[in-house]
Amino acid sequence: MNIIRTTAVELTSIPALAYKQKLASGGAGVKIFRIDEDAAAVFTVDRRSGEAVPYGKYDPALFPDEAVSEALELTAGLPYTSRGKLKIAIYEPREEEDVEETETEKVDMVNSDEYQALTERYTNEKGKLNYSLMNKDFIQFASKSKIVGDMIAAKAPVADILVFIVKSRTTFLAGKKESLSDEEVTALIETLDEIDPRSAFKELTAHIKRLLAKK
Repeated sequence: MNIIRTTAVELTSIPALAYKQKLASGGAGVKIFRIDEDAAAVFTVDRRSGEAVPYGKYDPALFPDEAVSEALELTAGLPYTSRGKLKIAIYEPREEEDVEETETEKVDMVNSDEYQALTERYTNEKGKLNYSLMNKDFIQFASKSKIVGDMIAAKAPVADILVFIVKSRTTFLAGKKESLSDEEVTALIETLDEIDPRSAFKELTAHIKRLLAKK
């Protein structure tokens, strides 16, 4: 089974590699594993503070705060993709634990045409998603949409307006005639939020709230 994760990055603070992956329990985790010995650690990211939170037991001596911070910084913004087990020449890590390899029951949007279209369009030269450009593009779409205007006038909930905008824009970007369901769009937004805990559509959501406040 493929693991939904980002590309691996090499740390400079310790001899280790790191990548961000979807966890079976939900959300995203950053996995760090030493390349000089049999040791690994997983951390989740607090979406409010951006701080690392240990996901299970680990040895702080092998994974100091400096290395954890570096891993979070280097993996921030990297898009998910379906990848097999990581093979390295120096040391081959143990089999992935079931909790990390078993995909969640939630809808998997990483392999969807819409997710692929988003990452292809908004990934920068460093391989990270350009959230500023994505939000600017989606805000421009919203400003021109009559349906969005009608929803604003009717004081529709922010979440409903956001789902409509993301659904409509991603359908266009993917070149499809049929749109995702609301549940799939919500899962897509959650997946993007996992990549950047500050919220992928923070600027777009703020824009919607400003428009509603004027009515």
